[in-house]
Amino acid sequence: MKGRGAPYLAALLSLALGGAALAQAPDRSPRPLVRPGAQAAVPASGPAAAAPVAPGPAADGVTRVAIVPGPQAPARSLRPAARPGGTAPAPVAAAPQADAPPAPSDALPDAIAGLVFNGGVATDLAIPRSLRPSLRPDGLEQRVRATATRQIPGRVTQPGSRSGDLCGIPGLVGERLEPITGRSSGCGIAEPVRLRSVDGIALSSPATVNCDTARALQTWVQRSLVPTVGRTGGGVSSLRVVASYACRTRNNQAGARISEHGRGNAIDIAGIGLANGSELTVLSDWGGGRDGRILRDLHRGACGPFGTVLGPNSDRFHRDHFHFDVARYRSGPYCR
Repeated sequence: MKGRGAPYLAALLSLALGGAALAQAPDRSPRPLVRPGAQAAVPASGPAAAAPVAPGPAADGVTRVAIVPGPQAPARSLRPAARPGGTAPAPVAAAPQADAPPAPSDALPDAIAGLVFNGGVATDLAIPRSLRPSLRPDGLEQRVRATATRQIPGRVTQPGSRSGDLCGIPGLVGERLEPITGRSSGCGIAEPVRLRSVDGIALSSPATVNCDTARALQTWVQRSLVPTVGRTGGGVSSLRVVASYACRTRNNQAGARISEHGRGNAIDIAGIGLANGSELTVLSDWGGGRDGRILRDLHRGACGPFGTVLGPNSDRFHRDHFHFDVARYRSGPYCR
């Protein structure tokens, strides 16, 4: 009986030793998680895995069971990226392995947690949803566009063609400007233009006015200026402009009302340039003689196209120029 019991004792001893081996700690420590921005290191190749041994009785009659470690599996299932507007598929649990690395901590960002070891090599797994910024606040696009195209007073927005089509009127040449906001209440021009010439007659200085003033000036040029001057000095070649838009009070007097110049409604002309190089000036030629009569006729001809016409006979502030503006009155044009 003693001799027959020896194989059984050996088998029991082998099973006990195998169970103790299973309870032992792993032969290597778990790998740490990959740090953000770092590249996972590939572990050095270890000894090749032993080929699986088929269970069965050995030569000494003892039955042994070979335990072969299986391939490593990722700590969590590979999830496809969610489609826009859809939901991510439910994760599939992976079978635990003896030497599988620990699952990434939930406290880590998804982009970091998506990096896990797969057979010793870092794998960039898709996260449950695409990396998209938060929705933009309502009206953000409009505010950005308004900032990018912030209106700068006096900046050119649309040049007039050389043939002249400023304000949609043939013969007016210049540029459209962005809205002008005055420093004082009551000043400014909603749709200003920089007028350079009228029907081929150049302005000595570009005049910043509104389209109503530009239109009235062209009417005066066509109906009064050109016919009245005629061939004197070879005809009209230019207009000497001494004032247009300016945010100020009337005659620059403290406490006075805002001038029509502060609204783009006015233009001041001090002289008429002629083709032969000479000039008819309000300051010098307003009196008698042929030139004086021409200037008086031009002053009178402006009364109608413009609502206000002032000259040397009105006050001391206009002794050297004509003041034209498009302000309208119930009693009709005011001309002095």
